[in-house]
Amino acid sequence: MFGTGHWAREVHGAALAAHPEVEFAGVWGRNPAKASSLAQVFGVRAFDEVGALLAEVDAVAFALPPDVQASLALQAARAGKHLLLDKPLALTVADADAVVAEVEARGLASVIFFTHRYQPTTTEALAKAIDTGGWHGGQAISFGSIYGEGSPYAESVWRQQHGGLWDIGPHALSLLIPVLGPVTSVVAVSGPRQTTHVTSTHAGGAVSTMALTLDSAPLASRAETTLHGESGWVTLPKFDGDAVGSLSRAISQLIEAVPTGRHPLDVRFGRDVVAILAAAEASALTGARVDVS
Repeated sequence: MFGTGHWAREVHGAALAAHPEVEFAGVWGRNPAKASSLAQVFGVRAFDEVGALLAEVDAVAFALPPDVQASLALQAARAGKHLLLDKPLALTVADADAVVAEVEARGLASVIFFTHRYQPTTTEALAKAIDTGGWHGGQAISFGSIYGEGSPYAESVWRQQHGGLWDIGPHALSLLIPVLGPVTSVVAVSGPRQTTHVTSTHAGGAVSTMALTLDSAPLASRAETTLHGESGWVTLPKFDGDAVGSLSRAISQLIEAVPTGRHPLDVRFGRDVVAILAAAEASALTGARVDVS
């Protein structure tokens, strides 16, 4: 495992340590003292060097900021390691493309942990929606409030810099794209409290909207994703909070994907999400519609 923060300790480490098909080999972190402390929690080895850890494992789990993740994921892929990644894959399309190219060249398996997508109730609801068809659009509202006292993410520098668009936008897209299809263009505007409002046009003509922030007024906090179409309105299940259970299922699916190197939520899908977010970020700066490529 790469990473030593709250998410690494409470979710990634816990899921890896408990998974019956995983031998948890060790931890590497940018802060050696934190890596040593976390390794002791799980009874594994702390590695001082990335290369030393890569030499001992078949796969790597990442719990790092996306820009750091992208660089290390490329290094791990070059070493022939399968990848269990967090979202977003990267903060630039170029970095995402580099990881995709290396994974494809080596036939590696990869899975990105879009938390909701490994929750059974969400999986069932999406499958039913896809089977039903006839959807005209969707709406995702995700107003988080993570900067309050006691929040484990209050000091997250990358979240402060890139906001809800990059942190929770991937979750919304992971729910909308399977039903409405690929995004071809976006228009985005910025609002109060670091809110980004994104209108996306999908390949089949459907239109979706996302309203995203990590700095909501506490009383305005809300999370909801809805679809609308010929069958009326459907509200997708909210996340039940069992992140460890979701990650455990993601680990199992990574193992299952090893023979083929393919998964619906692999680095290819992750790259497409990064492209949408980058286009939305560009649109919010200019007010112009931006094509997604």
